[in-house]
Amino acid sequence: MDRPSPSVAAQHEYERICAALDPAGVIGGKMMGMPTLYVGGKALAGLFGDAMVFKLAVPDHSAALALPGAVLFDPSGMGRPMKAWVQVPLEHATEWARLADRALETALAHA
Repeated sequence: MDRPSPSVAAQHEYERICAALDPAGVIGGKMMGMPTLYVGGKALAGLFGDAMVFKLAVPDHSAALALPGAVLFDPSGMGRPMKAWVQVPLEHATEWARLADRALETALAHA
């Protein structure tokens, strides 16, 4: 399945978050063909077209889903969402860094 291509704006925001999380040991990689952030071998966020996806715990998961346009991440588009993952559109890019921080905290708490 082809993955949606990110816009220049989405790619820029993703790279900014990558750089900000680098001191915490976060590294870039790929998951299902999409650029993904990892810590300790665990995926915590990724860039999916013009959205970022975040693996979040309660209450951050609920707060992210409450953002207009945010949905559970369903990479196949076949109604099988990854329930812990929230897809947040570019219109909420100002929230992406905060959500990435929360996803990092979740990943470290479950390490």
